Amino acid sequence: TGYYGDGLNAIIVFAACFLPDSSRTDYNYVMENLFLYVISTLELMVAEDYMIVYLNGATPRRRMPGLGWMKKCYQMIDRRLRKNLKSFIIVHPSWFIRTILAVTRPFISSKFSSKIQYVNTLAELREMIPMEYVHIPDSIVKYDEDKCIKRRMRTSCLSNDPETASVEQE
Repeated sequence: TGYYGDGLNAIIVFAACFLPDSSRTDYNYVMENLFLYVISTLELMVAEDYMIVYLNGATPRRRMPGLGWMKKCYQMIDRRLRKNLKSFIIVHPSWFIRTILAVTRPFISSKFSSKIQYVNTLAELREMIPMEYVHIPDSIVKYDEDKCIKRRMRTSCLSNDPETASVEQE
């Protein structure tokens, strides 16, 4: 959790890599109580505008919340909290997350849909929000670094490719 703006509005950071494994026998119970805890915390913290940063990187598929759980969460969030949410930033969005949001878009309000932003790197996130009050877990930082290294390697490989190089020179 951190703050932004003159009014010190809340930035809620949610790291999916710390969610429980879906193979747990008490998974539904744990997720239900986790959601209730998050909502009660939001209600206490959020007096004005706020944003949620959802850290999706370094999250194995078995730890990602299911579509049913996300739909239930959205429906249970009270109107004031939905209205005061200024942006929902998804960092390191996976194909799965993008697909779920594309499929559910017709069922959620256009106002909420317009608040969703995808961010591919922590550097992009830094351009959007002040990071001095935001804690990013080490596993997410490492995931981001590894991803950036792979991206640089792909880019340098492309520029060394004779076919690509000849196109670049034209």
